[in-house]
This record gives sequence, C-alpha cells and structure tokens, in this order.
Amino acid sequence: MNPDAVIDVAVGVLILVGALLCLTAAIGLLRFRDVPTRLHAATKPQVLGLVLICLAIALSMRSWQVVAFLVPVVMIQFATAPLSAHMVGRQAYRNGTIDERSLVVDELADSRRTPPAAGG
Repeated sequence: MNPDAVIDVAVGVLILVGALLCLTAAIGLLRFRDVPTRLHAATKPQVLGLVLICLAIALSMRSWQVVAFLVPVVMIQFATAPLSAHMVGRQAYRNGTIDERSLVVDELADSRRTPPAAGG
C-alpha cells in the first residue's frame, strides 16, 4: 500500500475522532446539569479533540513550519483550558451554585468562613 494513502487514512481517522470528541464536549455542556460535570465536558474531550485535529493537520501538511505553528496552539490550549475551568469552578463554589452534598472532599470549606472583624 502506498505510504501517502496510509497517511491520508490516518489523517481522516484523526479528524473524525477529534471532531467526535469536540461534539461530545458540546453535547456534554448542553446535557449535564451541574457545574463540575459541565467543566469536565468542556475541558477534557475538547482539548483532546483539538490535539487530534492539530495532529491530523500536521500529518496532512507534512511541513515543519506547520508543526511550529501548531505546537504553540496546542500548548496554549493545554494551559488555558484547565485554568479557565478552575476559575469557573471556584466562582461557582463561591456563588453557591455547586451542590455541596455532592462533594466527596470540600477543601474550600475553610475559605468560606468570614475573617474576624478588625479591631475587636
């Protein structure tokens, strides 16, 4: 079999799997009810889907310039997706949007207590 044909099939499979992962992330955002599960759906499959699509682009183009462009895209996604999910989850906890009964461990329970009043 021709090596180019094998690479083209691999590219097609990577794009299909990446697109399906991004689709499951979108469906998860719509279907899940609480903030933690929505955050999980928004970050995990979406980032992996983007990585697979970028890998498919790199294989398809077969150019180091394309790889040099895609590596920062993937690295920025790796850095920003968990950070933004963490910040949204933290704010949801502060707002009381998260059902505290569903938490196994509540590591932020001490941070919700109000500090003692100054001067007294």
